[in-house]
Amino acid sequence: MKTLVQTTPSGLYCAAGDFYIDPARPVKRAVITHAHADHARSGCQSYLCAREGQSVLQTRLGAEARIEGRSYGETIHLNGVSLSLHPAGHIRGSAQVRIEQGGHVAVVSGDYKTDPDPTCTPLEPLRCHTFISESTFGLPIFKWPSTDAVMAAIHAWWRENREQGLTSILFAYALGKAQRILVGLDPAAGPILTHGAVEKINRIYRREGIALPDTRYVGELEDRSLLREALVIAPPSADHPAWMRRFPKRSRAFASGWMRIRGHRRRRSVDRGFVISDHSDWNGLTATIACTGAETIGLTHGYAVEMARWLQEKGQAAEVIEMTAAAETPVDGEDA
Repeated sequence: MKTLVQTTPSGLYCAAGDFYIDPARPVKRAVITHAHADHARSGCQSYLCAREGQSVLQTRLGAEARIEGRSYGETIHLNGVSLSLHPAGHIRGSAQVRIEQGGHVAVVSGDYKTDPDPTCTPLEPLRCHTFISESTFGLPIFKWPSTDAVMAAIHAWWRENREQGLTSILFAYALGKAQRILVGLDPAAGPILTHGAVEKINRIYRREGIALPDTRYVGELEDRSLLREALVIAPPSADHPAWMRRFPKRSRAFASGWMRIRGHRRRRSVDRGFVISDHSDWNGLTATIACTGAETIGLTHGYAVEMARWLQEKGQAAEVIEMTAAAETPVDGEDA
């Protein structure tokens, strides 16, 4: 594949510009597509990210991390290579990486979605010669319902639980997914409580002008009677006995694109599954790839093999880009 980006043990690397994109290991210069832990790892000498996501990335990596934030569309010149970051619509601050040299343009998508999300800047389709796309949900079975329909179902489940005196516990990734759900909630429906990991990110979003409903950190709740009416937003990692014992009467649900497959819901052992993802579904992936007009397409993560085969059958030059084990996203990653 003719591209400005190559795979290395440390991840995707642009040799001409001497930088890595979402490196799996500490490197001199890292360009970060977004602040999820499988894309933004500590230990690099310097980081470049979209300014919209700089505060979250700094919080994730620590005060000592050297992070430079740039506006979407702003061009940086590195050793004759033009580099710019463009909205990916995945979570707040998520970016596609556009690289140009000698008239050839390569774009690394990072994670992206086409569904509307008021907490982040929408995806900007980019024309390019080479497009390296994620394919987390790269099968036709993955087609998302409307966000409005999902939020209506969440409210109905919450209402049913209140009538039975049950705490509604909704597991959603702490960065991005939780805030996207929160902006769709009706605060008049009942108290909204949060796990500490979610509340930490909520504070950053609020400081940057994202209007979230009022939430309370569940660890500081004094009136335990509110639990009978509450919706609790927590990361999947909180689903263990030590944390859950504070909710003796409860109903558990999981918000993820993987809930589209019944077996994943059974494996999670939850009462309800809500299909909402911060990744594009099949329609979003195929439409975005088509919009690029790319001559060559590289697929990473998820169902890369299946999507590459489908594109090849359509006559397109597509291939799987093998990532190092540390750089790969689990098939049922918590940001999905």
